[in-house]
Amino acid sequence: MTSINVGPVEIAAGVGALLALFLVWRAGARRAKAAAEATRSGARFVSLAGRVLFNAGLIVGAQWVVIANSDDRWLLLAVLSLPALFASYSLTRALTVTTVDTSRRRGGRR
Repeated sequence: MTSINVGPVEIAAGVGALLALFLVWRAGARRAKAAAEATRSGARFVSLAGRVLFNAGLIVGAQWVVIANSDDRWLLLAVLSLPALFASYSLTRALTVTTVDTSRRRGGRR
């Protein structure tokens, strides 16, 4: 029967190879996760743009129907001003900068 003789150099080489393989695997997993996140954020933007365009088309269509088929000035004012109010509210919230001033140290002193 033959015995297997493994010295400390071979053990260190084996452990080093396993460590290198593990690190390569982790780096690949991180890179794949970053690529998937970038793809998801791009898809979110396209989805948001599609919903915005669809809703804008609905609003424009409703306005066009009222403008083309109605002589009532109050109805025309309502159809044109209501979407403008919603848009101005959304833009104001999106463009308003709010800050929370907190100290970095404990105890409330600056």
